Amino acid sequence: MDEQTWVALEQEDGRVFLVEMLDKVHKIKGIGVLNPKEALTQVEIGESIQLGHKSFKRLPIGLPELSKSMIRRAQTISAKDAGMMISKMGIGSGSSVLEAGLGSGGLSMHIAHVLGNSGFHVTVEPRDEHAKVGLENLRRAKSCLPEFPQHHHVEGNIEEVVEDIKSIKSKFNSIILDLPQHSEAIRAIAPLLEMGGRICCYCPVTSQVESAWQTCEENGLKVEWAGELIERPWGRASRGGMRPVNGPFGHTAFLLIAIKND
Repeated sequence: MDEQTWVALEQEDGRVFLVEMLDKVHKIKGIGVLNPKEALTQVEIGESIQLGHKSFKRLPIGLPELSKSMIRRAQTISAKDAGMMISKMGIGSGSSVLEAGLGSGGLSMHIAHVLGNSGFHVTVEPRDEHAKVGLENLRRAKSCLPEFPQHHHVEGNIEEVVEDIKSIKSKFNSIILDLPQHSEAIRAIAPLLEMGGRICCYCPVTSQVESAWQTCEENGLKVEWAGELIERPWGRASRGGMRPVNGPFGHTAFLLIAIKND
């Protein structure tokens, strides 16, 4: 990994920017006009630099910095949901993962981080405008992470590109579906799941959980877990002590995880 390929800068308000170290003067959104190679090469990790009217500190680049600085278009899957999926599905070094619904690539970066060089990752996305953003975020991650899996991308709705997926890899340990509707996709890709492999459906509403549950059972998959995760941040109170941070509870979606064991 060459850390000089990209530099992570944190603004005083906590925003993080990932800057590609190009040797040319150009405008960087949120920072200004500069030649990154000339301005940032001598800035060490932990040091601060003044760029225009703003002050930035250089950070080491890890998954949190990649997530905070990622380009966004489609809504991204949160770290709490990504962590739950990865742990309950047993995704790790050497796993093979099929992910439908690349979106902005937030979950994809978490998956790539745990797969390492020995992993295999196939992403599917029907919308080109989303795929461009997600693939750019994965390009950044590949340049910055110490290890990165073998990655392939397929354009289209997953139920319509099964043969294209099979031409890349015929079986997967894990399949993740982040889609508006899951039933057709489950029926199409259930045969691609290895024995003992798991599928996860990311569902915005409970009716989709019920539909996914029924379709999984109809296709020989046993539901292991279904539900939601709630995140509740806490902070320091102005007069001392700790209290929940004002704002809504952190519900994002419902998850369903099923296993192929017959």
